[in-house]
Amino acid sequence: MSRIQIITLSFLLAIMIGSLILMLPIMSANGESTAFVDALFTATTSVCITGLVTVTTATHWSSLGHIVILLLIQLGGLGTITLMSLAFFATGKRISLQNRLLMADAFNLDNNKGIVNFVIRVIKESLMIEGLGAIAYSIYFIPHFGFLTGSWYSIFHSVSAFCNAG
Repeated sequence: MSRIQIITLSFLLAIMIGSLILMLPIMSANGESTAFVDALFTATTSVCITGLVTVTTATHWSSLGHIVILLLIQLGGLGTITLMSLAFFATGKRISLQNRLLMADAFNLDNNKGIVNFVIRVIKESLMIEGLGAIAYSIYFIPHFGFLTGSWYSIFHSVSAFCNAG
């Protein structure tokens, strides 16, 4: 299987798993199962960072559903291969040449020289920018919605905006 196929299949797998999770009754605000087509569309638009919806995100999904959507947006924004690399870093596993080439392809780089440091920098800087965005959003959201809800809205909107998901 080519590296491009692996990247494509990793996005497809993330979308399918996200769809199945979003179909669970606990993911919707009313406690009922979400139709497969709506869950699939939501997972796809989250991972592919388009931000389109068939059901209203704010009212249809439970808090847990919002967390899953946020994770899918982050997954799409950073990329499945980037997060797979993060898992390698976190577990201390050595990154093989095959995985380095896969990471380089995911970032559309000509070679894999310094790819590990590049991926670490991408993750750190992305989280830093999202954190700064959340702080900026909190200036508005916290006074209007209280500390917990305002903080959550700030984080969700910052990640969504950074990843261009609507």
